[in-house]
Amino acid sequence: MQKKTKKKIKEVLAYVVLIGIGILMIYPLIWMFFASFKTNEEIYGSISLLPNSYSWEAYRNGWNAIGGNTYAVFFRNSFLLVAPTTILTVISSTLVAYGFARFNFTGKRLAFSLLLSTLMLPNAILIIPRYSIFRNLHVMDGYGPFYLMAAFACYPFFTYMLVQFMRGLPRELDESAYIDGCGTFRTLIQILMPLLKPAIFSAGLLQFLWTYNDYFNSLIYINSVKKFTVSLALRLSLDSETIVVWKNVMAMSCLAVLPVVILFFFCQKYFVEGIATSGLKG
Repeated sequence: MQKKTKKKIKEVLAYVVLIGIGILMIYPLIWMFFASFKTNEEIYGSISLLPNSYSWEAYRNGWNAIGGNTYAVFFRNSFLLVAPTTILTVISSTLVAYGFARFNFTGKRLAFSLLLSTLMLPNAILIIPRYSIFRNLHVMDGYGPFYLMAAFACYPFFTYMLVQFMRGLPRELDESAYIDGCGTFRTLIQILMPLLKPAIFSAGLLQFLWTYNDYFNSLIYINSVKKFTVSLALRLSLDSETIVVWKNVMAMSCLAVLPVVILFFFCQKYFVEGIATSGLKG
């Protein structure tokens, strides 16, 4: 009986600690939400979490704030950028990973070593070469650079993650499929893809988050305000007025974070499973 009681107490303490850490981690989001109801004077002059009054005015004013373009335009632009980029990344990374994990060809080790070496290149040294290439291809001031990088598997982290996961799948599955008359592409689609679902979900979710939150690359490749994404719009809202109305910025920041939070909670199971298994297998 005492053992059961001690076990219960340990479980309760563990949950209390985890809940406390969880609240500490999400506190900035909670503060941001309540700050969207505060005036500048309250934000700078008070340490209280709760505002003196509640009004949704900041959400209405912030939504219509920037140069005749509402945040509906910026959210649409973000999803026009993020959705194709994520889909193309998953497709191209899966195909490249399938080649490295399942086939033997001349120069395979060298090619895979070069792929891994690109993970070590800092983004700063890639900016100018990429900019020159995309300028010569006449795809600037749009989402073309992101689509091209995704279509040609220029995100080696996802390829490496999928290779590690795929190496953990028994080759007997491929051999059985070949005996049943499946070709290499059909084997990938019908046999391996269902088993790769956790890793694919992880790659897609990470790419969605990284592209959605990307400010630097969007700033380089997109020049027109009507094509700006949410991350660029939030920064632009700080320069659109002499005095920054912080509650409007906080309100739009809350809306900007919402899709990411919803997506993470819906895909959390696949995300955790994919990260764990791709790290253990191989």
